[in-house]
Amino acid sequence: MGRLHKLNSTKVNTLREPGLYSDGGCLHLRVAPGCSKQWVFRYSLGHRTRDYGVGPYPTLSLAEARDRAHGLRKLLLDKIDPIEHRRQERATAGVGAAKLITFDEAAKTYIAEHERSWRRRQYHGEWVSSLRRYVTPVFGKLPVSAVNTELVMRALRPIWLEKPVAAARTRGRIEMVLDWATAMGYRVGDNPARFSGHLDHLLPDQTRGVRHHTAMPHADVPGFIRKLETLDGIAPPALVFVILTAVRVGEALGATWDEIDGRTWIVPAGRMKRNREHRVPLSDAAMAIIEKQRLIRHSDYIFPGRHGVLTSNRLLELAQQCGATVHGFRSSFRDWAAECTNTPREIAELALAHSVGSSVERAYARSTLFEKRAELMEAWGRYCTGIGAVVPLRASA
Repeated sequence: MGRLHKLNSTKVNTLREPGLYSDGGCLHLRVAPGCSKQWVFRYSLGHRTRDYGVGPYPTLSLAEARDRAHGLRKLLLDKIDPIEHRRQERATAGVGAAKLITFDEAAKTYIAEHERSWRRRQYHGEWVSSLRRYVTPVFGKLPVSAVNTELVMRALRPIWLEKPVAAARTRGRIEMVLDWATAMGYRVGDNPARFSGHLDHLLPDQTRGVRHHTAMPHADVPGFIRKLETLDGIAPPALVFVILTAVRVGEALGATWDEIDGRTWIVPAGRMKRNREHRVPLSDAAMAIIEKQRLIRHSDYIFPGRHGVLTSNRLLELAQQCGATVHGFRSSFRDWAAECTNTPREIAELALAHSVGSSVERAYARSTLFEKRAELMEAWGRYCTGIGAVVPLRASA
């Protein structure tokens, strides 16, 4: 490597002629045309000569360049190629930086990668809404690797008993995002959002000391609908539509305009629980809601939300104000059909998209009972809105 410290600060500053000037110990100052200057560490290893860019002058002074060259000579002493060593360090640093993604960033990526496989489009809005509302304020901006049991508990505890359904779904979503982050190498260790054998020992039992919301008696449904009709927003008419059609909430919230064919709403198989297309006859009352929504249409969805699809949270809150559940209105409809009409069981069950009888019987029912279901839904619509007292299929005296 020869004698060290051949250069001095004055000479380094005054050199103008392009060329490579040695300071000894493999350190050189390269002067380029135009007088720009660069410190270069030229070394040989394994019969190969390479130039390692140390840094520009005067950003790096002579003394600083010598310090760096000293470290590079130590690498050579251990037969380590300085250029390969720097490349490996940069790669390691890049991986480390990638692992510092926040929980919100991990959730966003998880949703983007999985939403195509979800059966219902409104799941996207529900995921985004619940995580933004309950998780982001607590640890959404923290590295996903830093999420622990204490943070998960801090997010869930305020809603665990007050909003049990939302809390349970949020917990499950946190768990799935963290499982994904672990598989991607962004975090290590057990999942702090795991329920069985973990959070079930820390969170109170949701089934104790909590008033259960049951199905609303069908006699109370007309009054509830009248109350909903006085409220503003998209959620009230959406809930009325759910009640009038006796469908599951997810089926209604995902409804699009191209699914409406005259007075028939065709729910595609992908959004149905049993993965089978469901044809819903629309009563006058249900059609009235459709027409009102058509007047303010600004989306492919009949009941749009802020992020595409209206989420179920608002509908759940509206129903729970009266001690009921959205799903419970299907029971209200079924009780009404059994108690107030002589509707055959198979018609009422088909109206709820339930399977009835053998496969042969079901095929026959799909082809012949639509008109009878239409009569039943029209009567239910009149009952709910108080328009009249039409009672279908009751045996004459």
